[in-house]
This record gives sequence, structure tokens and C-alpha cells, in this order.
Amino acid sequence: MLRRSSRRSEEAGEEKPMENGVSPEQGIAMEASPEVGRARDSNPAACSQPGPRSRPRLVFHTQLAHGSPTGRIEGFTNVKELYAKIAHVFNISPTEILFCTLNTHKVDMQKLLGGQIGLEDFIFAHVRGETKEVELTKTEDALGLTITDNGAGYAFIKRIKEGSIINRVRTVCVGDSIEAINDQTIVGCRHYEVAKMLRELPKAQPFTLRLVEPKRAFGESPGQDLLGANPASLPQPSAEEEEATQRVDDLLESYMGIRDLELASTLLELARERPAPMEFAQGLDSVLGEFAFPGEFVAEVWAAISEARGGRK
Repeated sequence: MLRRSSRRSEEAGEEKPMENGVSPEQGIAMEASPEVGRARDSNPAACSQPGPRSRPRLVFHTQLAHGSPTGRIEGFTNVKELYAKIAHVFNISPTEILFCTLNTHKVDMQKLLGGQIGLEDFIFAHVRGETKEVELTKTEDALGLTITDNGAGYAFIKRIKEGSIINRVRTVCVGDSIEAINDQTIVGCRHYEVAKMLRELPKAQPFTLRLVEPKRAFGESPGQDLLGANPASLPQPSAEEEEATQRVDDLLESYMGIRDLELASTLLELARERPAPMEFAQGLDSVLGEFAFPGEFVAEVWAAISEARGGRK
């Protein structure tokens, strides 16, 4: 999933937004010390020190995934700015871009652009292709979709569960952007909002999805990237991670009335990166602040993750 960056205090040990598309950890060696070239009252000789070094230009290469010349982009700090830079290079609208992958032109959900871009990464932009409408009937609680979003207004299908309702509809593919549900546009909605809308659809009643598939290179076939199929081809979560994700998903349903494995996995990842409950709570406020999670929910999520991992506190 694509994670938002936000500015947070250094005292809290939190992350900063990526600059020029590179995280602070990647670009820190390029930072000049603020004291270089600054005169100190107690040491006039410091005036003779050289001035601060200018930050090197960080330039990235990009192509449209279905085929295009190579472009060069720089000077972006978030996903929307990145899309605007790519759109300018190829003379298209930023709203044409559904998502980006790194180092492959294929619709590979393991290569989705995340919050960090390496200096050697090549960015492929997947743009809008054909629009299609699919009529379905909800016969089970879950449709079998894992949904994510690009952080700029488009939610799309990340995975399809084998044997699910959606799996039986071969025209629905991984990478398809969900544009409308029953003619109600969802452009601008986050993935968890879309997941809630789909979950709340009544059983035994037909509904319509309007999908936009990404434009593919000549000869590239769409696929469903099934959950549960070809297990050796994807990194598999450990048993404790699966248990923790399921328990967090249960808590999401209890507190928010939704089931969203993508969001549960995001919470699990935040907990993995932070060794203490307070740091976890601060991370939630920064990355998922729009949820305004209550304190008891945060405490229960941390306890569930800790217990599933053998009692980490």
C-alpha cells in the first residue's frame, strides 16, 4: 500500500517527508552540517571555514508502463507532486496515472511505489486504459478483494482471493481501479472507505462495479494475482503475523464496522517498526491520523500484536 508522508518532530524520533523523492535516511549523507561556514562568537577563525555544500540534484528516470521514451524528473516531496512531474514530462493529466511500480513495467503488486524511492529505482507510471462495467451478486460476506490506493484519489485491486466471488469473474483483474459502485463515484476515497462500502452492500442483490484497467504493453495479459495460488512465488507471512493481522482485522470490525486486511497489515507494520506502545500511538497519529483512533482501540491493537508475537511489550 502507498503510505502518506508527514512532517513530525525529531524529538519524538519520527520520520520526515521524503525530499526529492528520497527518504531522510537515504539523503542524509548529502546534508551539510548547519554549522559549516557559520561564524561562532567564541571562535572568529571559524569564518575561514568553507561554505555549506549545495545539495546534489536527485534525478530519477521514468517511463509510461505501456511504452514511452524515458523521461527525467526531480524536485518532488510527495506522491501528488511525483504524479504531476511525470504527467508534465509526458504531456498528460496527473489524473491519468493510476499507480506506479518500481523497476518493472508489469502490473506487479510486489513492486508498487511506496513511501521511499532508491536512487537507482526506475519509475513506471501505469495510466488509465479501458473502462468496463461488471454486474455481480453478493452471495457471501466478503467479495475476496484486497484493495489499496495510490494516495492521490484512486483505489484499485491489489489481490483477489482464490475461490472468491470476484475470482469467478475473469474480467476483474489485479490493477483495476474501482471508479464507481452502483454509479456512485468513489474517486477521492481511501481504500478503507471503499472496502467499507463493498462490505455494506446487501446480500442477494446485484450491484455494478465500474472499473478502469491500466493500459498494458503490447502482448501483456491481465491477471488476477490470486491469494492462495502459487504460494512459492510470493513471500509468505509467518504464522504469528497471520494471527496478528487477523486479530487486528477483528478489532477493526469491532470499532469501525469494516474488515480491511490491507489496513490491518499497515497497523502491523507500524507496530513492527516501533518498540514501545507510545511510539506506536505516535506513528498511528502521523500515518493514519484521519481515523482518529480512540485510545482503547490503540491499546487493544498493541496488546493483540504483542500477544500474537509472544508477549512483546
